[in-house]
Amino acid sequence: MSEEQQPEPPKLSGRQKRKIIEQEELQTIEEKTKQPENFVDTKFFDDLPISTKTRKGLKRANFRQLTDIQRKAIPLALAKRDVLGAAKTGSGKTLSFLVPVLEILHRARWNQADGLGALIISPTRELAVQIFEVLKKIGFEHSFSAGLIIGGKDFKVESERIARMNILVATPGRLLQHMDQSVGFDCDNLQALVLDEADRILDMGFQKTVNAIIDNLPNSRQTMLFSATQTRSVKDLARLSLHDPEYVAVHEKSEHSTPHNLTQHYIVCDLQKKLDILFSFIKSHLQNKTIVFMSSCKQTRFVFEAFCKLQPGISLLHLHGKQKQTKRVEIFRKFTSTQHAVLFSTDIAARGLDFPAVDWVLQLDCPEDADTYIHRVGRTARFDAGGHGLLLLLPTEAEGMIEELKKKKVPIDEIKVRDSKQKSIQKQLQSFCFRDAEMKYLGQRAFVSYMRSVYLQRNKNIFKATELPTEEYAASLGLAGVPKIKFLTQAKAKETAVSRLLKENDKKEEDVEEEEKTKDQVKTKYDRMFQRKNQDILSEHYNKLVDFENDTIGKDDDDDEDFMTIRRKDHELESEPEEEIKELVSENLSKRQANMTKKHIAKKMTKGERIVFDDEGNPHQLYEMENEEEFLKAGDAKVQKEAYISEEAKVMESADWDDKATAKQKRKEKREKRKLQKRLELEEMRREQGEDMDDVVYTLGSGAEDNYSESGSEASSDEEDEERKAFKRKWREAQEDSSSSEDESLSGKKRVIETDEPVTLADQEALALKLLGA
Repeated sequence: MSEEQQPEPPKLSGRQKRKIIEQEELQTIEEKTKQPENFVDTKFFDDLPISTKTRKGLKRANFRQLTDIQRKAIPLALAKRDVLGAAKTGSGKTLSFLVPVLEILHRARWNQADGLGALIISPTRELAVQIFEVLKKIGFEHSFSAGLIIGGKDFKVESERIARMNILVATPGRLLQHMDQSVGFDCDNLQALVLDEADRILDMGFQKTVNAIIDNLPNSRQTMLFSATQTRSVKDLARLSLHDPEYVAVHEKSEHSTPHNLTQHYIVCDLQKKLDILFSFIKSHLQNKTIVFMSSCKQTRFVFEAFCKLQPGISLLHLHGKQKQTKRVEIFRKFTSTQHAVLFSTDIAARGLDFPAVDWVLQLDCPEDADTYIHRVGRTARFDAGGHGLLLLLPTEAEGMIEELKKKKVPIDEIKVRDSKQKSIQKQLQSFCFRDAEMKYLGQRAFVSYMRSVYLQRNKNIFKATELPTEEYAASLGLAGVPKIKFLTQAKAKETAVSRLLKENDKKEEDVEEEEKTKDQVKTKYDRMFQRKNQDILSEHYNKLVDFENDTIGKDDDDDEDFMTIRRKDHELESEPEEEIKELVSENLSKRQANMTKKHIAKKMTKGERIVFDDEGNPHQLYEMENEEEFLKAGDAKVQKEAYISEEAKVMESADWDDKATAKQKRKEKREKRKLQKRLELEEMRREQGEDMDDVVYTLGSGAEDNYSESGSEASSDEEDEERKAFKRKWREAQEDSSSSEDESLSGKKRVIETDEPVTLADQEALALKLLGA
């Protein structure tokens, strides 16, 4: 056949053309991703070997230029290599794993029938929500199904949809629950696993959960770990089954591990001055956006409630792990959209969360370690923006914490606060706790939770719970006394016991040294006699029998108290009177004082004085004498007396009118009640008499009924009840004594008995007998 006679190729539809173009694009991307070293110096997302759909999503979300961690990590992840990424906070680590996840599934032509393809695990719910929001923005053009699996939502709804998801963003606990309970949830085809904030996920808190999750995942997968402080532990990497991972560290060779545009300072202050400094700081930074980190949930709740009552003049929010999930998401979004606000938070907001335009990060309590400090302060100065960090340290914490920060290459300088700029809020907090029982309870719980958080810290060189000024700190929270803390008293007892043993050992060593020195000296026979070794054998034997050292009479034996006693789950807040009395009987008292009874000791105890607080929070005595000059300002004493009497007379007169009206209404209601009761009794008696009463017709005077019910009389209710009962009783007795002859005489006849108006009870009884025909 000639060239003219060859058939023309069939025309392709638009859908077929798009498929061919897409296939060619995938082939070119596959070839480019095999050489990730060619894209190390890339500055823009458009220059990366990624699909057109991902590029459109990045442009829509206004992501155009690559950061350092993205420039190094994304090409390696696109080449399907395991990546360990460590970079400063706010450097764009989220896109470093979201872009490769989308591209890996797109190149594999993943669809809904293939099941779960990528799994992203986050340590906190807020960070998981943030990752999912970014995923929706940049993956808008793709056809993948994505889901957010966190606690606090309906488990049944999640289990119904989880089997249809291609990408999952989840927290460890909720994910493991679905793996154990959700039917149809399968991870056998998983292509990529991502751990954001990997050092937090791999620590002791999530160790068992992560191990159980890893056991359910296939080994033939790509794994990516990202964090501001990355782990390179062999045990952690072996648990995750990483294959020749690429370690990408941006700040490892840099001078500092925190952003260069972040200014960091610390203040050394006493524990009881912290809240005063915090309130003064907020009052002087009303036009800023601030995050305040604390060590416990209860402490965060108390400070938030107290500062709301103080009204510093700026919007206040609080975020902690004890809140419900819907409330936490609401607070997260509200603080994100607010221009000027203060957020009191625990370390739940310290990792990964991106709050825009945060000016200050204030750490009220010392962080657990230098890594926690880096994560906390990383909430500001994000993406080359400016920010400030302030750390409050106690005198016992300053030296050790500053050394830890220097080891992590954190530049931080000390500043001092002027006393003139500080404003004390201790009196206001005392007033709040005095007036509101709930505030007092929150203060007690905040005190105990803070002391427990310091006591449980691992680094005892920095955190010294036994050296904290508990009385001063309790007073700074507005509490009248120090709540009982058993673990702290036990720790102090252990320290004293250890110190005593050390002193005894030192003393024994000194005695041994002195004996060795005196060995070579010339001794008389009397010296040798007193230094014989076996001369005190009988006294030692006697001491062992008596056991003076373990005698517990008059002493507080902790072991005896702990045996067969009911303990509370947490601790005691209020001090018990018996314990207060025992504290008075110390070792330095005489025998007479030690043998005093509780009653005599209670008499000698100082009695408390009752005080009241004014609107400004200043305490006053319950009754105070007014100054004579201030008293005479209102006029002469006689004039004030007459004015006071006239005012009180008006008040009494109005109150008298009200009392009279009330009494009148009560008497009226009482009369109506009596009349109604009388009618009911008469009807009951008629029903009991039956036909006999129908045949008897009697007429009474006009005042008979009123006389019987005593309407309008001033007789007491007790007398009326007695008369009514006596009348009814005699009526029934007369009815029972009546003979059958009376029934015959009355049958078929109708008698009319006319009588005078009965006045007394005897007249009423006579009338009743007549009516019965007695």
